[in-house]
This record gives sequence, C-alpha cells and structure tokens, in this order.
Amino acid sequence: MIYLLLFWEFAKVAIFCVGGGYASMPLIQAAVVDTYHWMSLSEFVDIFTISQMTPGPIGINAATFAGQKIAGFPGAVCATVGFCTPSLIIGIALTRLFFSYGDIGAIRGVLNGLRPAVVALIAAAGISFVVLALWNTETLPADLTTIDPIGVLILAGSLVAVRRKIGVIRILAGTGIIGLLLGVAREFL
Repeated sequence: MIYLLLFWEFAKVAIFCVGGGYASMPLIQAAVVDTYHWMSLSEFVDIFTISQMTPGPIGINAATFAGQKIAGFPGAVCATVGFCTPSLIIGIALTRLFFSYGDIGAIRGVLNGLRPAVVALIAAAGISFVVLALWNTETLPADLTTIDPIGVLILAGSLVAVRRKIGVIRILAGTGIIGLLLGVAREFL
C-alpha cells in the first residue's frame, strides 16, 4: 500500500509542478512532511540539499531520496516512477500542442499567468528553508532573538558567493566544511 501511495503522491506532484524541480519542493514538502508526516522538515531540507548536490534533475532526485527514506529501495523506485510518468506524458502532449499552436495568444496568456505562481511556490519553499536555517525550527519562533549566528554567517556568505558566481558545488562543499568545523568547535567549547 505504501508503494502505491508513494507513486500516487509523487505523480500528483509531477502533475501540478509547473516551473521545474524547485517548484516541486513545496508540493513534495506538503505531502511527505505536512500531510503524511513521513519525515520532519529538517529531514526534508537535508534531502533537498542532497538532491541539489547530486547529478540529475532536483525533483527526480528528491523523489528518489524521499522514497528511499520512507520505504527503502522499492519506495525509491515507486516515488521516482510516480514523479516521472505524468511529466513524460504531459511533456509529450504539450510539446505537440506548443509546436502546433504555440503562437496563439491564449497559450501565451496561460504561460504568462503561470510564471508568477511558480515564483510564489519557490519563494514559499525558500522562506521555510530560511526559517529552518536561521532558527533551527520549522516555524518562525515567537522570540526572534534566538537566531543561530552560525546560520546567519553561512547564509550571508553563501549569498555573497552566489552573487560572485561561485559554482554551486564549491559553495555547498565550502559551507558543509565550515558547518562541520563550527559544529565540532561548538562541541569542545
């Protein structure tokens, strides 16, 4: 039953995910964290991070890693196939339609209307990740002074690195090493 549920949940994500892998993150989060409580937000953010670091599309990687965490290798297969199947079918159908009728104003209007919604989905996921990174909680705490100074430094440094066009792998490797060193230092202090 869990395998069918994984297939179905990730198929729903793929059906409603417009805008690529990052836009799928809030939908995956809603299913695996909020609805079924298969994992915590912290575990989900870890999976999101690993999905970003590994080769391949982030949505498929996240589906695979989440499925593995939830139900082992068969769960990974079901979640991945569930995520890919609707995208493949819809992608083929839309490609045929777009190349046949892409210049029609209504089609352009639909695409223009979807863009702001995609940005909102990505922003919502980003805000929840920022809260977790800076306060180590899943919701914004009442006392905002409990902010994690290490999280602030790593977030600020990462934003500067992105603006300077430093590669994603270098940023992730560097911040991982910094986090490791600061975490070890924190244990001894």
